[in-house]
Amino acid sequence: MRRRGRGRGDARTRILDAAEELFAADGYEATATARVARRAGVPKGLVFHYFPQKIDLLVALVEERTHIEEPGSPVPEGSPGDPAGALARLARRLPLRASPAMRRILFREADTHRSVRDRLHALNRAVLHRARTTLEIALPGARGDAARLEAAAATFTAVLLYQENLAHLTGHHVDPDAVADLIARSLGG
Repeated sequence: MRRRGRGRGDARTRILDAAEELFAADGYEATATARVARRAGVPKGLVFHYFPQKIDLLVALVEERTHIEEPGSPVPEGSPGDPAGALARLARRLPLRASPAMRRILFREADTHRSVRDRLHALNRAVLHRARTTLEIALPGARGDAARLEAAAATFTAVLLYQENLAHLTGHHVDPDAVADLIARSLGG
């Protein structure tokens, strides 16, 4: 996800850099394409050369600058008998790789733009799956209680995504280790 700076990098990269900065600061709707061009140091027509419609610029940002990592092994966080530790490790390895600006764009624009909403849904599914699998490995005897594991995984996912979404706005941080411990205790682990 490394990209060149705004200096002498290619025009397309400079346009994406400028759009990321402006969309994060002011929102997609409030950012005119002419402002993106000025910030990128390119003619407005060049923006439309690469991105025929303004929405194409947002779609490119979301597709190219947010990555949902797949775990290297099935679930490296899982370890039998330690659900709190396993969830805490998962929280530290949240599979979203995006700049703080891209995270703001994702959560701000998901309500009004389908491609952004789809990326956020994919993130939710990925974290939920990893949390559920982590709990299944950490609590092998609880596999028969699928509904409780699903609710615990969904709760943990909701807290992680809440943290991603609101912490920068409110300054309120939820300690994922404390949440992991609370969830593990509720499952008897």
